[in-house]
Amino acid sequence: MDAVTTNPVGQPLPTARRARWFLFGLHLALLAVAPVFTITGFEGDAGNPAIAVLAALAIGALQLRHSYAAAQGERPGGWPWTLLVLTVLVYLPIVWFGMGWAPMQYFMIASAAMLLRGWPAGTAVAAPLLATAAGVIGEAPGGESSAQAALSVVYWTVGLVTGAVALYGSARLVRVLDELEATRTELAELAIGRERLRISRDLHDLLGHSLSAISLKGDLARRLLPSDLHAARAEIEGLTGVARNALRDIHAVTRDKHTVSLRTETDGAAALLGAAGIDARIDLDLPELARPTEEVLAWAVREGITNVLRHSQATTCSVTAARWHGMVRLEIVNDGARPSAGEGNGLAGLAERARALSGSTSGLRLRGGRFRLLVELPEEAA
Repeated sequence: MDAVTTNPVGQPLPTARRARWFLFGLHLALLAVAPVFTITGFEGDAGNPAIAVLAALAIGALQLRHSYAAAQGERPGGWPWTLLVLTVLVYLPIVWFGMGWAPMQYFMIASAAMLLRGWPAGTAVAAPLLATAAGVIGEAPGGESSAQAALSVVYWTVGLVTGAVALYGSARLVRVLDELEATRTELAELAIGRERLRISRDLHDLLGHSLSAISLKGDLARRLLPSDLHAARAEIEGLTGVARNALRDIHAVTRDKHTVSLRTETDGAAALLGAAGIDARIDLDLPELARPTEEVLAWAVREGITNVLRHSQATTCSVTAARWHGMVRLEIVNDGARPSAGEGNGLAGLAERARALSGSTSGLRLRGGRFRLLVELPEEAA
């Protein structure tokens, strides 16, 4: 796997580090051209090596300052003065070194593009190219043909433009890679946040239902102990089974492998309601549901029945589901609702699940102390 994608959040990406080293190496490589031309006399008479090297080092230091600032999307402090000093160091030695020093102009062009804005930047970039072309034509030997002169102009122009574009592009590359690293870090943090919310929501829904079942079975076993030891033992065994299932579900949730079934949840709801002495009426008419839709409805049954057990004194509860006017509807209605029915984090998590499928949830208090939980999902989502 690519090392870029496996680094811990917040760690510098190897690609960004390599880009910075490339930026530094490119500056050194381009910085050596003019001193070599000057010292060897490749483009005219040889110049003083010490002056050429010292001037090149000064230009390189100034250019690196400009480039690293540009890589951060900034301009360095005192940049007008450093640009002026760079211009002097680029053009003053040409008086003594001639065209051998002319390659240094790509540092001037690149810095102008990095630091200036608008028409001054365009002027500062174009002027060295035009001046170099004029200088090449002016220094051409008298017997040189126009084609040879034109070729010399193209040679210098392409060389300067290539060097300047390489300097500017390398700084821009570092900036883009830094932005990419920051974006990846932000996306990783968002993914971690979403996963925490998912685990929190699923644990709330699972444990709320399981703890309600455990509490119900424990109370029932306690009531049965004096009169029916066998039934009480059965309830205690059922209680431990619920606890084991809850532990297994917690492990599955943390691995994002937990799945719920609408039929299983409605069967469990009927058993729990019956154990609580609540008349349960289950009517499902939803064959061939897609898995995501079935899971949302299963979570709705789990959350709705948990609220009935915890927040009401119900004697009857109905769970109905069917397709209606292009929607898949699940409705849970119970009597004996308390004033706080329908409030809490569980319904908020259920609403989030429904929204993920472009659906909706609503809780409404009806007449006669009844409460209705309604979940609606688009039929095409099923």
